Amino acid sequence: MQNYSASNIKVLEGLDAVRLRPGMYIGTTGVKGLHHILWEIVDNSMDEVANGYGRTINVTIYADGSASVEDDGRGIPVDVHPQLGVSGVEVVFTQLHAGGKFNNENYAHSGGLHGVGASVTNALSEWLVVEVYKNGTTYRMEFESKALEEGGDVKGGLVKYHLIDTGEKTDKHGSFVRFKPDKRIFETVNFNIEVISRRLKELAFLNKGARIILTDERVPHGNGYLTREYCYEGGLIDFVKYLNETKNPLFPEPIVISGSRDNISMELALQYTDAYTESIFSYVNNIPTTEGGTHETGFKAALTKVMNDLARKTGMLKDKDDNLLGDDFREGLTAVMSVQMQNIQFEGQTKTKLGNPEARIAIDAITSAELQALLTRPENKDITDAILKKALLAAKVREAARKEKEITRAKNSIENFNLVGKLSSCSGKKPEKNELFIVEGDSAGGTAKQARNRSFQAILPLRGKPLNAEKKRIDQVLANEEIRTIISALGSGIGEDFNVDNLNYHKVIILSDADQDGAHIRAILLTFFFRYMKDLIKEGHVYIGLPPLYRIAKKDKVEYVYDDAELEKLKPKYGRGAEVQRYKGLGEMNADQLWETTMNPEKRTLVQVTIEDAADAEMLVSTLMGDMVELRKTYIVEHANFNREDTFKQS
Repeated sequence: MQNYSASNIKVLEGLDAVRLRPGMYIGTTGVKGLHHILWEIVDNSMDEVANGYGRTINVTIYADGSASVEDDGRGIPVDVHPQLGVSGVEVVFTQLHAGGKFNNENYAHSGGLHGVGASVTNALSEWLVVEVYKNGTTYRMEFESKALEEGGDVKGGLVKYHLIDTGEKTDKHGSFVRFKPDKRIFETVNFNIEVISRRLKELAFLNKGARIILTDERVPHGNGYLTREYCYEGGLIDFVKYLNETKNPLFPEPIVISGSRDNISMELALQYTDAYTESIFSYVNNIPTTEGGTHETGFKAALTKVMNDLARKTGMLKDKDDNLLGDDFREGLTAVMSVQMQNIQFEGQTKTKLGNPEARIAIDAITSAELQALLTRPENKDITDAILKKALLAAKVREAARKEKEITRAKNSIENFNLVGKLSSCSGKKPEKNELFIVEGDSAGGTAKQARNRSFQAILPLRGKPLNAEKKRIDQVLANEEIRTIISALGSGIGEDFNVDNLNYHKVIILSDADQDGAHIRAILLTFFFRYMKDLIKEGHVYIGLPPLYRIAKKDKVEYVYDDAELEKLKPKYGRGAEVQRYKGLGEMNADQLWETTMNPEKRTLVQVTIEDAADAEMLVSTLMGDMVELRKTYIVEHANFNREDTFKQS
């Protein structure tokens, strides 16, 4: 046996551990991880602005693949660290778990809590340059990866050039960081301008008056480059207005409440629309809490209590009447909550759910006091009446449905809904290996049934277009036969009863024709999942299948083509006499072709549907599937591209 002694234990020096196991620090080396190392630097600058030390942040993407972030804050400390004997800049960019945010002396609140941000970005870059503008002069420090050397080890550490005073005089103050992600670490080093734009816009909304400028030097524009600037003097009010652009508000301006208690401060803007679903977006120290948490629980409890009290005071609820439910008061609500606090505790794998129990108590107290005071003012009577009337109508609909047992019957019958002749189930008993193809039309469904591997692939043909869930209440949604069939097949319930643990198929694959009708069916199904089974998307179970558009063949050589551009490239390769077949629909393919191109896990292409940004997804769904025709038309003209995969990447 091989000897195992202390000499076999390897000690990784400095930032080597980050390069060896980057996933431990940034989650993934894919697109998300690439942007994560940018967010680490952006968040540091944002903390300066959020705490009142600066106002402007410039983010630039360069043609060489590097990115920079500059702020007008105090500037990273340049003096010598008393314990480590090197400059503050060197400590920040080379030491894990080092930073000025572990106590509350330098920052009242911060999105960066673990002190790994800047150093991780440095560790995963080919090179990094930092400049600090302080004391009327410019300080500069550079880093580069040893792994850049020929034959170097990926984890080979960093070469650092000590901080110098360049002697360049300046009136500026703040920090500038430019870095180039290491192409050997990341699957892609191509920054996505839309992903960056969305996050910076969100930060500008959350930090009233902050000015964030994004420049993409990869894209010429006019005499310069593509530039986007975000600054919202209205802050959360502007955020809610933006989210409600595609809806019909019940009162013209969002209302705002704010306050603080026990070192927890909150600002919240809300507005009601004539929609049937709620849209609540919460943030803690600028970090999106997409799974909610204790702060959202406190807000919802306070909202329900205050509105029930007001309903009784105004006489809309009589003594004999039961209180309305929280769901009634949240129907049509759009709200954005920004909480600032210390010692954040997140729960769950994704770290997007707040766990601090003190947050529930504080937010409940702040909301109760401030909302009560605001809505009892005489000048706000119309707003209060509009909210109460909306809730009372929601309660009446709910009660009528309950009395008639429509929803109850629907939910109960869905559990045992007759799927004979509809669902062709699979024989596999392990949900994590099973796939459900939701297929457009009986013809394509029949082909898919012949093509599938019965051991793990189930087929559910749609015999008509499902209901657009964006415009309907839950009782109307449940009355639609196609929707009922899908709910029954999945087995995971719907709405608040949805439980992803009961899911019968861990891959839910939408398979529709490559035309406008097919795109519409995809949009309808995704809208339903987003509104009533959001966790199905969040947990990564929803996919879109990509069948080919063409089959090109000559003699015994055959290839399948997925867009027009690819076909034009292949035509010269095949020359004259090649047979080109255009598939107008899935039903035109025989079973062997459908299996080979679209259903075979070894060869097929699937697009996983994810929610990168909850607010942006909300905007997209309400724009495309809501009532605002002009906004939808504008979006489609600007973005729509029905030529296959690019469409899904954009959306």
